[in-house]
Amino acid sequence: MSQGLSDEKVSEIRDAFNLFDRKGDGKIDVAQIGDVLRALGQNPTEAEVRKVASDCGKQRLSFEDFLPIYTSFAQKKDAGSQEAFVEGLKVFDRDGNGTITSVELRHVLTSLGEKLTPDEVDQLLTGMEDSNGHVQYEEFIKTIMSG
Repeated sequence: MSQGLSDEKVSEIRDAFNLFDRKGDGKIDVAQIGDVLRALGQNPTEAEVRKVASDCGKQRLSFEDFLPIYTSFAQKKDAGSQEAFVEGLKVFDRDGNGTITSVELRHVLTSLGEKLTPDEVDQLLTGMEDSNGHVQYEEFIKTIMSG
């Protein structure tokens, strides 16, 4: 049952799982899969969570059902490195000076990939724009990835 995890790690996962067990029956609602994974330091997309929830075919999951789901997310490669994100934003750096306009960055964040809301983008951009409305994208990525 340990899925190749140490007893200590399984215990940590079980503790987090149990925090979401609102009925006290040793199970969680499938709608809570993403929340439990995030509480355990994983970062699944909403699409990934919906797929796992629909694939499991149950409304409630036991810890034994959840553990392989956790393991599959924990074994995935990092969603992206800082360098990869910087390279992706370099495309918008027309002058090659390490900055892009906040308007372009806002557009990218609200329309590509896992889209952010305008309020979420406002939070991310707070304090990142210079007086000309530009963002140093390497510093932006570094700030975001450091939490």
